[in-house]
Amino acid sequence: MRKAVLSVLVALCGALVVSVPASAHHSAIQFDFGKSVPIKGVVIKFEAINPHMRLILRVTDAKGTRDIELEGHSTNNMYRAGYRDKMIQVGDTITVNVAPLKDGSEGGYVTSAVTAKGTRFGALSAAERAREQEKAEGGRQ
Repeated sequence: MRKAVLSVLVALCGALVVSVPASAHHSAIQFDFGKSVPIKGVVIKFEAINPHMRLILRVTDAKGTRDIELEGHSTNNMYRAGYRDKMIQVGDTITVNVAPLKDGSEGGYVTSAVTAKGTRFGALSAAERAREQEKAEGGRQ
């Protein structure tokens, strides 16, 4: 009996060890990465943390004033895309490009940002890539 109880406890502990890391990360399937929506607002909260950056922007537009929660890449991915520590501060007005939520609710996944000082980091949107391509081709003539 004692061996059976011990075996069950070992099995439960093993299942717990495997299940905790598996639940620590979620899918990005809720975002539409085929679209890019610009959102401009005042930074209420910014955390460059792992596994995902967290950002809350206070947005004022035709719909009124509200806080929009966003997420983005991990700190190391943001760093590789040009982000540097303290680049975004609470109180700054920034513009982010986001892959919007597929269900149409507000929020999204930050793919790039332009800071209050005009510094940009992140991936270029298709429209931005087209403008850059046009500039490059125009410069060769």
